[in-house]
Amino acid sequence: MKLVTVIIPVYQVEKYIAKTVSSVLAQTYKNFELLIVDDGSTDRSYEICQQFTDPRIKIIRQQNQGVAAARNTGIRQAQGDYVALLDGDDLWVPHKLEKHVEHLDSSPKVGVSFSRSAFIDEADKPLGIYQMSKLTDITPLDLLCRTPIGNGSVPVIRKELLAAIQFVEPESGELSYFDRDRSLHPSEDVECWLRMMLKTDWQLEGLAEALTLYRVNPKGFSAQLYKKLSSWETMLEKARAYTSPEMMAEWEKPAMAYQLRHLARRAVTLSAGSTAIEFSHKALSIYRSILFEEPRRTVMTLASAYLLWLLPKSTYHQIQSLALQITGSNQKRRILQELRE
Repeated sequence: MKLVTVIIPVYQVEKYIAKTVSSVLAQTYKNFELLIVDDGSTDRSYEICQQFTDPRIKIIRQQNQGVAAARNTGIRQAQGDYVALLDGDDLWVPHKLEKHVEHLDSSPKVGVSFSRSAFIDEADKPLGIYQMSKLTDITPLDLLCRTPIGNGSVPVIRKELLAAIQFVEPESGELSYFDRDRSLHPSEDVECWLRMMLKTDWQLEGLAEALTLYRVNPKGFSAQLYKKLSSWETMLEKARAYTSPEMMAEWEKPAMAYQLRHLARRAVTLSAGSTAIEFSHKALSIYRSILFEEPRRTVMTLASAYLLWLLPKSTYHQIQSLALQITGSNQKRRILQELRE
């Protein structure tokens, strides 16, 4: 049985971390080590983690350096053949590791095995909708436009793939895997997956089942969306170092447009109608083909933005609730169908 190293970066998650750790300890696949990297938390996160006595757990403390640096710390100390990432506020279903180990063991060309996610709220209640990802034949352009590895709690990665993309951090002299440049946050994940695809021959492949429970933060403000857009621009700039000018010329406009549409949808969830309209129009102005490549999602994003801006909030939220129910039902039906195939 392969040893799996599970890495949880922890920062200010006292409300959730006990359940996150418990979801790892409840895995049906038992041959794992759990590295909890406390990234300078000032709340009770570290003390809560100390209450677990399972011998497979190791807690590492460091000054606050960001999630990328915390993951790098864990990877450097990982003993496993496979490395599984889990954020400190998300959860796993009990058979997640078992499914990914089976997938990687049976797929020698796959370097990253990931899953879909089901959305939950702050109280662990399922929201009835899913993060639907393309699962096979993933290209670099898919990573830039559709982010199939939808969050930092879905991937399980071969250790040898991580070794293939490692680099020496100039400031610390330490081996790194995720770029710890804070101006890159929260786009450091996509930058890492893109580097994997462009610098190695390993494939990225997903499982149809929602094996991760991804927690949606209903709070936030539109300024965070502009920060995320800035980090995306930083990510594309960094990608120029290992991407040919011809490929970047082909990818840059669609990558920006799809990201702007994603941020527009996020603005809608934050009830920031004017921001959603701004991002939607920018997406179309940069890359009008998005309307023809994914007409339904693009039109729905634009319509949602305008409805939020024009309608009374109570009326809009009634329409939104019905739309989410229909979407969730269709997504669940699709997942079940794919699992039967």
